Formats: sequence, C-alpha cells, structure tokens
Amino acid sequence: MRRLALLLLVLDLAGCHRGTAYDTILRGGTVYDGSGQAPYVADVAIRGDEIAAIGDLKRDTAKLEIDAKGLAVTPGFINMLSQAQEALLVDGRAQSDVRQGVTLEIMGEGESMGPLNERMKKENADLQTDIKYPIDWTTLDEYLRHLETKGVSVNVASFIGAATVRRSELGFADRAPTPEELARMKALVAQAMDDGALGVASALIYAPGFYAKTEELIELCRPAAERGGLYISHMRSEGNTLLPAVDELIRISREAGLPAEIFHLKAAGRPNWPKMDAVIAKVEAARAAGLSITANMYTYPAGATGLDASMPPWVQEGGLEAWRDRLRDPKIRARVKREIDTPTDAWENLFLAAGSPERILLVGFKSDALKPYTGKTLAEVAAARGTSPEDTMMDLVVEDGSRVGTVYFLMSEDNIRKQVVLPWVSFGSDEEASAPEGVFTKWQQHPRAYGNFARVFAKYVRDEKLMPVEAAVRKLSSLPAENLRLEKRGKIALGFYADLAVFDPMKLQDHATFDAPRQYATGMVHVFVNGVRVLADGEHTGATPGRVVRGAGRRTK
Repeated sequence: MRRLALLLLVLDLAGCHRGTAYDTILRGGTVYDGSGQAPYVADVAIRGDEIAAIGDLKRDTAKLEIDAKGLAVTPGFINMLSQAQEALLVDGRAQSDVRQGVTLEIMGEGESMGPLNERMKKENADLQTDIKYPIDWTTLDEYLRHLETKGVSVNVASFIGAATVRRSELGFADRAPTPEELARMKALVAQAMDDGALGVASALIYAPGFYAKTEELIELCRPAAERGGLYISHMRSEGNTLLPAVDELIRISREAGLPAEIFHLKAAGRPNWPKMDAVIAKVEAARAAGLSITANMYTYPAGATGLDASMPPWVQEGGLEAWRDRLRDPKIRARVKREIDTPTDAWENLFLAAGSPERILLVGFKSDALKPYTGKTLAEVAAARGTSPEDTMMDLVVEDGSRVGTVYFLMSEDNIRKQVVLPWVSFGSDEEASAPEGVFTKWQQHPRAYGNFARVFAKYVRDEKLMPVEAAVRKLSSLPAENLRLEKRGKIALGFYADLAVFDPMKLQDHATFDAPRQYATGMVHVFVNGVRVLADGEHTGATPGRVVRGAGRRTK
C-alpha cells in the first residue's frame, strides 16, 4: 500500500509539472500591453480566440510555440479610418494592412455601405470604377455579415454614414429634410446602432454631406448617443474655416451628448498651417470641460480624395450625372472656373489649398483612355492637353464619368510631428487594404495604404524619437478601442481577443512613396486575428478569421 501511495504521489506531481496545454504560446517576447506602461518580458498563451495566460509558462505546452525573444508582442493595430469597404469584397486578405500589424478596419467615412434603398443600389453600382461587385445587401449589418461569411483576414466594423441616411430620403438635393424625413433618417440610425454600428460619421466637404446643417447632424446623433455611440467627422473645413469647424464638432458632441472624434486631423493649405496650435487648444479645452473629444490622423503631408474637392458643391447637386451635365454648359463652366480661382470660406477648395497644379497628383481614372494620365500632376496633364488646369479638371470629370482620384499636397511636416505625440490622437490610413497585384494595379494608391502604421515606428519612434514604443502602441490599440467602446479589444490582457502583432519596433519599415506606392512595409513577423495566425514569418498565411466587431448599441439591446 505504501509503495502504491508513493507511486500515486509521483504521478500526481508529474501531472503538476506537465502544465497546461494551449493552442499557441509566444515565448519570451517583450510585451507592450497597449496601456502605455513600460513593457515587460513574458510568455503569452492563446487558447481558441482569447489570450489565456501571460507570464512564465515554461511548464506549459502548445500546438504552436513561437520564439519571440527580442521581439515586441503588442495588441493588433486598429485602423481608425479604413477605406477597405470595396477592396475587401474582392480580396479579403487585407495584405497591405496585415503586413503592418492591423487587425481591425474601421469603415464608414460619411458614406457607409448601408442602409441602401433600390435607387441607392443603382447609383452605387453606377459609381463603381475598377472594383466591380454585386450589391447583395440592404442594411449595413448585412454588408458586414457578407464580408465575414465571404472571409476576411481582419476584423471589420463601421459607422453609419450621415450622408447615406440623407441620400435615402433626399438623394443629392441641397435642402433641409422635413420633420417626417428627419424622423425616418433617425430611425435608420437607430436600427444601424442596434445592429452594431459604432456611431454616426459625417464628411462635410462633399456633396451631399455638405448640405447638412449642424442641427440636422445633432438630431442624427441623438439615437447614436442613446446607444453608446460616437460622432466622427471629416469636418466642414480643414482649411480656411478650420477653427469654426472644430467648434461645430464640439457643439454636436455637447448638444447630442456623445463623444466626438476628428477624422484625419490636419491644417490644410500653407496659410492655415499656423492654426494647428489653436485647434489643439480648442480640443484640450473641451476635454478639460468634460467632453470626450479625440482625433485620428495619417502620417503623410498629402491627402487623397477626388476632383470634387476642387469644385463648388452647388455644381454637384443632384449627383454625378447632374454634375457632368452642368460642366458641359459653357456658362456654368465659366462660373465654376471663377469660383475655383477665387479664395472663399464658403466651401473647401483643395485646388487653391494645394498652392499650385504641380502639387496635385491624378491617381485614379475609370476610363481606360485616361489611365495613361495616372501618376501625373494636374500641371502635366493640362500642358499635355493644351488647356488650363481648371478646364482640365472639368473635362476629366466629364470624360471619365467619375470624381477622378486625386492626391493633394496640403500639410506641414512640423504639424504632423506636433500631432503624432498628442495623447488623444490615434491613427488611420484613409485608404483601402491593398495588394500590388490584380485589380489594385489599375490605379495609383497613396503610400499611406502600404506604410501608414509602419511609418509611426520607423519615422516618429525610431528616427525622430518623438515618442517611446509603448506610447505608439497605445495610440494604435487601446486608445482607439476605448474611444470606440469596444469589448475585449486593444490590450494584451486575460480574456481579451487574441489580436496580436509580433515585430521588432526598430526594424519595422515603410517603403511606399508617392512615386512608387505599391511596396509592402517590412519587419512585421507574426500577426494573429482572433487567435489565428494570418502572418507567419512575414508572409500572409491566407487565413480569414476576421469577424464583425459591433458597437455598444448591439450589446445593450
């Protein structure tokens, strides 16, 4: 009996020393947990889709064990302004973002992929350029579930676009909604919030978003506020009336009773560069007064949009075809040309903000006949065609049947440096998740599609030493997760989803340039999404474990 008891004791002790079995253990990495606190060395274990253990796990085992010594282990990065909504329909791998450590794409700047009525479905189909896809959904929730079912490598979430709900009732008309129309618009917001939208997003320099008055936006935000949502905005101005635009955003936050965030914080146009200090002061005063005001940004001195941002909103009323028809009228063209060349506070004129047509790059055409102009400046194209830059812009919109993808050089590098260190600023690419192959080679992307997040570490952490690694990781993970009120995302903590990035912060490097943008960042070693490895030793695995991430409204139904 004594020998049997001793044998059982030995077996019992052996069992204790065997430890726990996990799916994956990242061993010996330097853990930056997303909090902004100093890093520590630890093992991180994954079971299923969650972080199951953190610490000294040498007695434990896993199906997959990765030596992470000398590498940072961080939460996956959150792209606070992603334009991946169409790209993910044709390529769910999200290569350009995954290779930088992005695990969650936040979509819906002003316009969202739902809700759509039949008229809007036809309009959106007609507006498609190189990326073609059937519109098989109606609500925003149906679109997101379509992505998840189809298979995506990253998690996805979206705001509901204020312009989308406006189009559902008013189309592209420049007028205020009736009380009945506004009530239906608010009902669409409420339904989207109940389905898991993150809040209401506006883009107020573009038609039809430009036509919405402040009071309309406040009303649209009320059902979002009741459901724990956020208001986020490409503000009414980033240039001549930048400071009143910040005041408008703060007013909407205060009166609707919800947090607010500024999309791609910037002061656009050289005369406006000195305004950034006043912008920061306004935001920090609002925060000190108890409002939750935050911002995101990209790390480049040029923005990308279309030629619509160089023409007055009145000429665009009624949608693309009405705009093109007006541009065929010599009298209207003469008026548009005068207004393009005249400084104004009435609308955002990026033609003048850029300073010259040499600082305007044409990067996306729908027509094969015009694609040879891709990558040329407006000045070069105008010279080749023998027309003025203003006439060239109007002609290109008419001929191409699109807004024409355009890069505008607008911002100051000094302001970028000032912004990246602000504790309330996170990061967004404002681009699709791309790849240097297939349909994505038909236009020229902005380099932020391939380098925005790597550049945070390469330029501002390593080269310019503006902030430590732990601060950059926080701004890419827990800060946006907390602003968006996401559950169990954005930190390395027990029970959180295993969205993880493994890399050497001193070797992560962006390579994309404005001349040659389709170049992947290098230095990201492993990326996990919901516990599944989507990047292994720097190469995409093809796995598609991405899920729909829903906001507070869905959780409180």
